[in-house]
Formats: sequence, structure tokens, C-alpha cells
Amino acid sequence: MTSYPDTQLLIDGAWRPGETGESLPVMNPATSREIGRVARATRADLDAALAACERGFAEWSRVSAFERGKIMRKAAQLLRDRADVIAPILTLENGKPLAQARIEIMSGADIIDWFAGEGQRAYGQVIPSRAPDVIQIAMKMPVGPVAAFTPWNFPVNQVVRKLSLALAAGCSIIVKGPEETPASPAELVRAFVDAGVPAGVINLVYGNPAEISEYLIPHPVIRKISFTGSTPVGKQLAALAGLHMKRATMELGGHAPVIVAGDADIDQALDVIAPYKFRNAGQVCISPTRFLVQDALHDEFTERFTEIAAAVKIGSGLDEGVEMGPLANERRIPALEGMIADAVERGARLTTGGRRIGNEGWFFEPTVLAEVPVEARIMNEEPFGPVAVINRFGDLDEAIAEANRLPFGLAAYAFTRDSATANRLGREIAAGMTSINHIGLALPEVPFGGINDSGHGTEGGSEAIEAYLETRFVTRKG
Repeated sequence: MTSYPDTQLLIDGAWRPGETGESLPVMNPATSREIGRVARATRADLDAALAACERGFAEWSRVSAFERGKIMRKAAQLLRDRADVIAPILTLENGKPLAQARIEIMSGADIIDWFAGEGQRAYGQVIPSRAPDVIQIAMKMPVGPVAAFTPWNFPVNQVVRKLSLALAAGCSIIVKGPEETPASPAELVRAFVDAGVPAGVINLVYGNPAEISEYLIPHPVIRKISFTGSTPVGKQLAALAGLHMKRATMELGGHAPVIVAGDADIDQALDVIAPYKFRNAGQVCISPTRFLVQDALHDEFTERFTEIAAAVKIGSGLDEGVEMGPLANERRIPALEGMIADAVERGARLTTGGRRIGNEGWFFEPTVLAEVPVEARIMNEEPFGPVAVINRFGDLDEAIAEANRLPFGLAAYAFTRDSATANRLGREIAAGMTSINHIGLALPEVPFGGINDSGHGTEGGSEAIEAYLETRFVTRKG
């Protein structure tokens, strides 16, 4: 049995308990039992982290991008070297299968490597002047200390993007990590500390999310925030950031449509999208949820998708061969049960699943709903669980209208063998990310972010670092 470590705060280079000694329980979602504790930060701890972050910025912003990149690449290699130790810790606190936990850690190392290079490519400009003795320069400078707020569903992946971007740009950072899954992000941060990031540049705190965000965001030390989480909370934090003229990157909720055109390769579509639906028990902001299948394929697709869902192997993420673990917390169970019951009451057909599994742990059956009325809650609210909705459509206009009906715009998926259809879907689906005929999202080198109520800004690709930089113009004569 893998041991689970208690998690401390990291403030000014020291791992320590909170000022008051308070801690919070960490639960194993596969057993619903406490497995450890995480230190709880109070106002005094936040003040210490802010002071350290300010000092850390003064030091780190003077380190060259080349040297910053060397340290970051060392951290990436340490993360790879420690993946087999960290992955079981992540599984214990989050529930996802061990193989998925290891993939998350290894992809996190790739993200670090990518942004280490991007820091060296944060180019400014020499702007042609109107006079021969005038020089005009636009310089890219780090924006300042960052406050990052991260969720529990990808405890390493969501921290590593924000942390890597901040460090690559020359910023210091306070990470408010997830209390449900604290130990794996702490191990990520440990890799950076062990790689040589100076004390105070990275600070890691846990505690009451509302108290921490309401204190850090308005604080004059903090110059930028990055948040991943629900749309309602994101809107509140974005409003608070705007009130204090702070930059904000927001990666918020989604309700991803999947359009399966009548000419699609149904075998390919099912092989690609069905396992992806149940990854991390559907607790993924870009999880495919609203399946829109053209009439010609609808019945076969629904039947075969239902068979796949019913055959998913469920259990503790540490057990060999498990394809889906438990939900990450108990509150997801009644939330899903309520949405499913509402859909069925409105006339939806439950083809498989829909219930909690057992009394130990927070396991839930992979669920498929068909013929769901558009008025049902699950057609309008993100389920954030292992539930797929499959509805039919007649022509492509109808499918695109349904895909774009909601205010969300994070991810979308489509399957078609017709290039004209693929081009149209790529242009007309209102989503920050659209993947056609394969899963091509969340790679370090491509944009990662949404539009509309799914947020703004990106945490992937070449433009992501811009949110952590400010442009300063200098003109000189003579």
C-alpha cells in the first residue's frame, strides 16, 4: 500500500505548517476514508507568502531567460524521474487510475520544457522611427507576482501550466492549491525547489478558497491572477480582479458538444471518443458531453456507446486494469443523481448506469442518456461526471445551432469524412478549441482556453506567455 504524506505550506523556501497549526482532512475517494492532512493557511501565512513573493520577484526577474530555462528543464527531468513515486499519491487523493495519473505527471514535465523555451522567445521589437537619430524599442517585461488558483481534477496539470508560465516570464507566484488533492501538486513544486528556484519565487498555500482569493487578488503585491474552475466562481474572481486592475486568465467550465456526421467512420468515432468521455470519471472541463449524432448513425452509435459504457472496468485507481476510478468527492453523487432524475422525468431514456456503486467510496456508474429534451438541466448545466447525453439531428445547421446554443465555449469535437463539413465545423462551432476526427487538445504547444462563459486567455501555445508579460516602450534620441 502506497503511503500518503501530510502536506505542508511552502513559504519563502521553507516547508512548514500554518501559523495556527490548523489542518484539513484529505480523503481517499475510493474508500471515503481520511488518508492524511493538509496545512491550512491563515491571514498571517498569506502575508508571509506575499512578502516572500515580492522579494522573490525582485530576484527572479533579474535572472536571464536562458538561466531560468535551465532550472525549469532540470525541474522537468526531476518530475519525470519521480513520476512512479508521485503517481500513486495522485491516485490516492484524486481517484483516477494509476496509468492516467502517470500520464498527467509526464505531460506536466513536457509543459515545463515547452514554456522554458518560450521564456527565451519572449521577443520585443525595434520599431522603425521617423527620424534617423531616434531609437524606438518595445520591451517585454514580467508583469509581477502572480496568484494562481487551481482545481482538484488535474492537481498536477493545472498547477504546472500556471507555474511554468509565471517562471518562464520571470514572475514569482503564490499557488493556492486544491485542498482535496494537495500532495501531488506539492511534489510538483518540490521538483522546482530541488532544481534550484530561489526561495520566495514559488509559494504554495492551502485553506479556505474564498478567504484566500478575496485577500490575494486585491493585494497590491499581486499583479496578475490565473484561475481554473467553475464559471460562476470565475466571474466573481474576474470582477474582483477588474476592480483592482489586475490581469486575469480564466479557464472556466464547459459543456462540450460532439457532432457525429452521418458520413463519419463510426468505428473510429467510438474508439476515440467513448474512452475519452470516461477519462477521470468525466471530471474534465473539456470532457465530451452533448453527443449530437446524425439520423443515419444515431441508433447504432447509441447502442454501441451504451455497450462500451456498461463494460468500463471500475474500481480503485491502484488496481490493475481499472479504467475508471471514483468521483473525487462525495458532493458529485447527489449532483449527478439530480440531473439524471430530472432528465428522465422530462422524457429522456436511460440506456445504462445512473446510480452510485456500493457504499464505500464515491463510485458512480458510467451513464448514457438518450433523447434528452433541451429543457433538461443536464442539457444546460455541466454535469462534470461520467454521463453522456446522445441526441439525434437531421441536418448540419441543426447540429451547429445546438452546439452553439449554450453560453459556454471551451471545447468541441466532431467526426466526419467530408473535408467541406470539417472546414465548416471548424469555422462555425463557437469554441476555443475544436478537435475533428481525433483528440488533439491540451498539448503544450497548442492553445488551451475558452471563449464566452468558458473564460478568456490561453494556457498553452506560443501566445500563452503574453498574459504574464507587459509591454514597455522606450524611445531615445541620440
